[in-house]
Amino acid sequence: MPFFLPLLLQAYDPEIEAVMNRSRKQKQEERAAAAAAATPPAAGSAPARDDGRIPVPAKFAVPFQACLDQAIESPDAGVAFAQKWRIEGGIFYARHCMGFAYSRAERWTPAIVAFEQAAEEAERGNEMAQSARLWAQAGNAALASGDAAKARTDFDAALARGLPDGMEKGEVHLDRARALVALGDTDGARDSLDVALAQAPKDPLGWLLSATLARRSGEMSLAQAHIARAVQLSPDDASVALEEGNVAILTDHEDVARSAWQRAVRLAPDAPAGKAAADNLTRLPTGKPATKPTG
Repeated sequence: MPFFLPLLLQAYDPEIEAVMNRSRKQKQEERAAAAAAATPPAAGSAPARDDGRIPVPAKFAVPFQACLDQAIESPDAGVAFAQKWRIEGGIFYARHCMGFAYSRAERWTPAIVAFEQAAEEAERGNEMAQSARLWAQAGNAALASGDAAKARTDFDAALARGLPDGMEKGEVHLDRARALVALGDTDGARDSLDVALAQAPKDPLGWLLSATLARRSGEMSLAQAHIARAVQLSPDDASVALEEGNVAILTDHEDVARSAWQRAVRLAPDAPAGKAAADNLTRLPTGKPATKPTG
């Protein structure tokens, strides 16, 4: 192992940075927008769509979107809108928007409460798929707050509500794996990551985090295979390039590591991934092969 390796891979791991250039607020926006953008059903209850989105009934779709828009423009305005709408009959959709607005402001504790209350209200209304989604939102807010144990509990609650197979279930397992990594439960994290990869094979984040976990566990063949898949799916992501270099240097492919870290720096010189890659590059030997440690 090259002498400089103890100095590498210490300051950064993909779990620490926002999800592959998507901030937590952006991720919340994507999920809320996916729910709001779904076509309302003509009548009756709404079955899950093939893409995992649950249609918002026409009665709630317009105010829900208006509430989200308010929250994006001003979190305080979004909270006020949601509170008024809840009193007027917005049911769990109003609480959903309230949680979203608090998340926009990074007020994680009230966001968790709002999402959990929305999930419970949705379940009382027999809207189990919506309840599952809202428990997952609560889990993400808890993860953002640094409370990994709370996040795991909320993700477990989401999965217990019976999400359909596909991307959405895979995303919840992926987020659950992130919580378990933070809790030091690597075996549990591996189990959830394996489900995430099966349910959402086109999400590069799953392959990235799987490669990272495999590297940490010394499973280098698995790390190589999974980071290669992440690179294939997201070749222009600095976090992926950084981890590609991390795996390469630990498997004695210094040239690959150098190239990957250089790519990370080019892609995101001011982001944590780019800065970590730049630091790693300064530690690579120049002019002669790396030497093995003695003794």
